[in-house]
Amino acid sequence: MSENIDESRQRQTRQNVIDQNSPEILTNPIYTPGFLREQIGKLMRVEFLIGTNNLVDRIGILQDVGASYILLRSFENDSLVYCDIYSIKFITISTTGIYGRNSNPYSYY
Repeated sequence: MSENIDESRQRQTRQNVIDQNSPEILTNPIYTPGFLREQIGKLMRVEFLIGTNNLVDRIGILQDVGASYILLRSFENDSLVYCDIYSIKFITISTTGIYGRNSNPYSYY
């Protein structure tokens, strides 16, 4: 039973190893996956186009990036959300890393 728990934990923390033999799409930041790999660990809002005119968004911490997907760690229930990279239309990346923080330096509390 404990073997299944350990295996499950390994799968949750697994990230693809990138080296010189990896495809250029994952290593070169001129490609979306390569750029997004540089953003792993950051808070982001990702907007997806579903159908012809329906935008849906997800907010979370970027955990992993593959050639055709991203993994977001959801805030709602600390689960991983597998997202199709080809339906992404917009990504807002937090520069502070703090969700909900007012980024206007001229505002007073």
